[in-house]
Amino acid sequence: MDITEVRIKLMEESEDRLRAFCSITFDHSFVVRDLKIIEGSHGPFVAMPSRKLSNRCGRCGNKNHIRSNYCNNCGSRVRDNRHSDDDAPNKLYADVAHPINQACRDLIQQHVVEEYQLELERAKLPGYISRYDDAYEGHEPYSPPHPRAESEGIPAPHLRRASGGSGASPNPAGHDVRSSSSDNE
Repeated sequence: MDITEVRIKLMEESEDRLRAFCSITFDHSFVVRDLKIIEGSHGPFVAMPSRKLSNRCGRCGNKNHIRSNYCNNCGSRVRDNRHSDDDAPNKLYADVAHPINQACRDLIQQHVVEEYQLELERAKLPGYISRYDDAYEGHEPYSPPHPRAESEGIPAPHLRRASGGSGASPNPAGHDVRSSSSDNE
């Protein structure tokens, strides 16, 4: 499994530790959206997409946040249907998608943080457009790098190719692609 594309959406002036959202593509075939890049005490880290857990109201069937005492729809008292287990923490969120081993987690962390650092540099350039949004799809997939970016060594947004080879090389469509092999980086 290779990470073939990483898209970053930087958060402007965020008051909390959330720095960006991210989507990753595996093998040009499968996308996982809404990963979060959070500033931790030891630098940025990647949090997997998650959803807030909820309970259904016994009276009207409306979904309510797990710690709600009353239904947001009908106002009746909401029972906590979770099984109470003294050893289990009260989970408010559940991952939608997540790696099941440390090697996969490290691969995702490495690629996403690397692309995040590059996106921070790209954001400083005039005419910057985030590639995260679907609106980016209407733009040409490759445009010549800005002269300042080239002189400062900031790579253009790129796709990662699963096949071997080191460094950047244009593919037939003119995209700037890089090898995803960690041996070459």
